[in-house]
Amino acid sequence: MRGPLIGKTQHARALRENATSAEALLWARLRNRQLGGHKFARQVPVGPYFADFCCREHKLIVEVDGATHSTDAELAADARRTAHLAAQGYRIIRFTNAEMFENAVGVLETILTLLEGRDHL
Repeated sequence: MRGPLIGKTQHARALRENATSAEALLWARLRNRQLGGHKFARQVPVGPYFADFCCREHKLIVEVDGATHSTDAELAADARRTAHLAAQGYRIIRFTNAEMFENAVGVLETILTLLEGRDHL
């Protein structure tokens, strides 16, 4: 039943339509099971939050953070968000926009390593 989730669905759709260039770059490499055959969705509602990218099968959330994640207040909000998501059983990994632009291959290798259980968060 989607009725109660219509507002979240619309918000998620808006987030997808307004993706940052770093998010778009990562999505171009995650979509259609391109990374090791693992299925990802983007802007997935998890409680009161939206995960940038989520592999539900492995309960892995990938976040791409821009400059708005640098002040003490923003970092504290990120910590609360991460704690909530972890309490739901998710592992969370964060990358900066700069990491995506400067080392997309390394970002993808890190994600794949976590998905394949070669490392743990």
